[in-house]
Amino acid sequence: MEKAIDILKKYWGYNEFRPQQQEIIETVAAGKDSLALLPTGGGKSICYQIPALMHPGICIVISPLIALMKDQVEQLNALKIPAVAVYSGLTKKQVDIELDNAAYGKYKLLYISPERLISPLFKERLKKMQVNLLAVDEAHCISQWGYDFRPPYLQIASVHEIIPDTPIIALTA
Repeated sequence: MEKAIDILKKYWGYNEFRPQQQEIIETVAAGKDSLALLPTGGGKSICYQIPALMHPGICIVISPLIALMKDQVEQLNALKIPAVAVYSGLTKKQVDIELDNAAYGKYKLLYISPERLISPLFKERLKKMQVNLLAVDEAHCISQWGYDFRPPYLQIASVHEIIPDTPIIALTA
């Protein structure tokens, strides 16, 4: 757990974790699947960001809103953590470039929507990535939106066939 504390200090400037964060991070860093239920403002993002930085490869983060993706990427890049969001506002060429960069190891975190995750193009590119973690942020959207508003949420598990040994963390308040 020393490595996780070192990363926390280096990037976020904290000497210790908030309640439950350390246990969640230890579980995920050990390669186990996890469900993290933390209060709003409880530091859920660090529970996947630190394990992403502890291991080689990239963490795929499934996020419901472009604004959330952009905010997370901006915060991470300000900390000098290489992250990118691939969303519907990008051109096909931009998407191709960023997915290639992700496959070649330029980023530690890649934020995408559930719709992008299940697209044939992304699934093909995913095969070329060294994925160290699959994080489902705002996981309550699976049950709240998945059945009628955003069915791709119900198909997230299908990606595990491509990356079967990759741990999954689902986070919600």
